[in-house]
This record gives sequence, structure tokens and C-alpha cells, in this order.
Amino acid sequence: MFFLSLIRTFAQNMVLNYIWIAFFIIAFVIALIKLIFLGDLEVFPAMMDSTFASSKTAFEISLGLTGVLSLWLGIMKIGEKGGVVNILAKVLSPIFIRLFPDIPKGHPVTGSIFMNIAANMLGLDNAATPLGLKAMEQLDEVKNEKIQAMRDAEEINATKAEELKVTASDAMIMFLVLNTSGLTLIPISILVYRAQLGATQPTDIFIPILLATFFSTLAGIIITSLYQRINLLNRTMLLTLGTIAVAVAAIIWGLGQMDSLLLNKVSTSAANILLMFIIIAFIVAGLRKKTNVYEAFIEGAKDGFTTAIRIIPYLVAILVAIGVFRASGAMDMLICCIEWTVTVCGGNTDFVGALPTAMMKPLSGSGARGMMVDAMTTYGVDSFVGRLSCIFQGSTDTTFYILAVYFGSVGIRKTRHAVACGLLADFAGIIAAIAIAYLFFG
Repeated sequence: MFFLSLIRTFAQNMVLNYIWIAFFIIAFVIALIKLIFLGDLEVFPAMMDSTFASSKTAFEISLGLTGVLSLWLGIMKIGEKGGVVNILAKVLSPIFIRLFPDIPKGHPVTGSIFMNIAANMLGLDNAATPLGLKAMEQLDEVKNEKIQAMRDAEEINATKAEELKVTASDAMIMFLVLNTSGLTLIPISILVYRAQLGATQPTDIFIPILLATFFSTLAGIIITSLYQRINLLNRTMLLTLGTIAVAVAAIIWGLGQMDSLLLNKVSTSAANILLMFIIIAFIVAGLRKKTNVYEAFIEGAKDGFTTAIRIIPYLVAILVAIGVFRASGAMDMLICCIEWTVTVCGGNTDFVGALPTAMMKPLSGSGARGMMVDAMTTYGVDSFVGRLSCIFQGSTDTTFYILAVYFGSVGIRKTRHAVACGLLADFAGIIAAIAIAYLFFG
């Protein structure tokens, strides 16, 4: 009870508004100290440069997402009208009604959630994002229907209804945590970076990443369930989690028998074949339902364009704050403090060199990728730090980016315990990554 109470107290105070403010204030204070006491005349220009660069990056990301969003939301609309999403919803209903008790049984959103999670597991970022945005829009519809029902029953007034419309629901938060915990079965991009940098065995971090990301996702589910009082100790959930664990173990064993070249080819081919299969399956389903497939695609694609426009302000807000925080040197100071603390406690500090990747991952995917490459080039691609940075990169996802994009797409401003649960899942992934790295490479 004490631990649960602690989580709740922490979550209630981890509001995105205060975190965003803290990024700027901390950065300003540190920059001021560096200017006054160290005579650093470059820190404030660097911070201001980062605001312009980050704003540009945010717009470019949104612009780059427009085509991908239009494509996959168009495909999703075909699947929706072809009945594929409804079929997935019915199959997954026994599991989802336990993880997402607020979602009506058999609702199409369960199919969208499944497809988003499947795309994430295969490392298909370009497909996962639009599928996730579609699922979040459907979750928003479910929430608004519930609000309207409460309004009709006069359980809430108009003011309370408007407040609830901009507040994240439990189902939205569980879905977001499943995304931020970053369950990935095929970390192909990380393997490619290691191969390009001359790793002796680029795939030697494959199994450690699978283990770390599995623990991160499991921790995210448990933490969110504790907060939302969801009972996981039932036959359906235990059987599902057990089956997933066995499947992950089988995949680890099967792919572990391949050499690096074969593994890269199999991973890439499997991902592309699956994507093409989904597109063809949806089109065929649309034809069977005698749907005008082309018109359905255009209808969904239009939603992709409007969604890309809606997320621009949210992306600008979060990326500018992160850029200022980095440019001020606050991230470097945080890493130094951690190293000093571990040294004082008599712990092994070998992992500290890889921490910039872990600390950056919840904030920025591209930033974390840069930190990973920097760690491999600085310490050696086959060094303990180089390998651990890769495990960090693959074990979790970009919490604040996902939160800004997904919640921003439906106008959610009150995130409740979403940030806390997401960061706690990230923390579990970091701890697991460190322990697993020492086990495999220490």
C-alpha cells in the first residue's frame, strides 16, 4: 500500500506542464552559473540557437510524417470498412477488456491498438506512428461517448464535461505506456549501426535488447495496472503473458542461430513482407465487402494531413524545451552527479559512459541515437559502454515525443499519471539493461 501510495503521489505531481517549465528554469539557472562563475560566453548563444534548430526540427518531423500518416491512415480506413479491424477487435477482446476495461467489448479500437503494437514490435516506426495516432483518436471517441452519456444522465455539468475532454483516460494512458516501454523484437537499425562501425559481431546485443525491452514493457503494464487498480492475476492475462514470454524465447533462440548477415536479411525481409501483406489483405477485405477501396483510402488519407498539422505545436513545445536543456549542459551535469554518487557508494561505474543514451532516450529518439553512435565511436563499438548504449537505445522508446504526438493529436492537456508511468517503465528498462549488460558482457 505504501509503494502504491508513493506511485500515486509521484504521478499526481509529474504533470507535463511542470516538467516543461522545469526544463527551461533548470537550463537558465545552470547557464547563468556557467556565465557568472566560469565565464562561459557561449552557453546562452548555444541555448538560443537550439530553440531555432529545435523548432525547425519539429516542423520538419511533422512535415515528414504527413505522407506516412496519409498512407497508413488511408490503409486503416480501407481495413476499417473492409471489416478487418472489427475481426481483430473480436479476437483480442478477452485480453483487452482486462487491460482496457473502459473500452466496450469488440470495439474497433482494439484492432488498431493491436496493429500499432505489432508494428512497434517489428521496429516499423513509420507504420507504428500513424497506426498509434488512429488508435488514440478512437480512444478519444470512446472517452467522449462516455462523457456524453454522463452528461445526458446529469452526472456531470458542462464545465466538468469540458475538463474531462482534455484529460487523458485510463485507456489512453495504458496505450501510451505500452508504446513508451518500446517492446521491440527486431532492432534492425541498431544492428545496422553496429555493422557500419565495424563491430566484430553486430548481433551480439540482439538477445540483451530483447530481454531488456521485455522487462520494460512488463514493468509498464504492472505499474499502470497498479495505479488503475487493474487485476492482472487472472487466467487470461497469466496465459497471455506466459505465451508472449515463450514466443519471445523462441524468437531469441531461432534468430540467435543465424549469423549477422543472414539475421539482417531475414529481419528486413520479414518486416517488408508483413507490411505488404497487411496492405493487400486490407484491399482484398475491402473488395469482399464491395467497398470503393480508392475512395476509402482518400477519406483516411485526408485525416493524415490534418493530424500532421495538429501535432506541430506540441512537437515544437517539447523539442525546444529538450534542446535548451541539452544546450545548457544540464544533461552533462546530471551524468556527472550520477557517476560521483555511484563512486561514493563503492559501485562499479563502467556503465556511466553509456548513461547519456539512456537519459536522452525518453526525450529525443534522434538525440539518443546520436549519443549511442558517439559512445560506440568514443569507447569502441565492441566495448562494454558501446554495447550497453545499444541496449539502452533498444530497450525503451521516446516517452515525451510519443506523449506530445499522441496526446497532442487529440488535444489532451491533462496527462494525469501518464508521464510517471511512462518514466517508471523507462527506469525499469534502464535498470534491466544495465543488469543484463553486466551479465552478458561484464
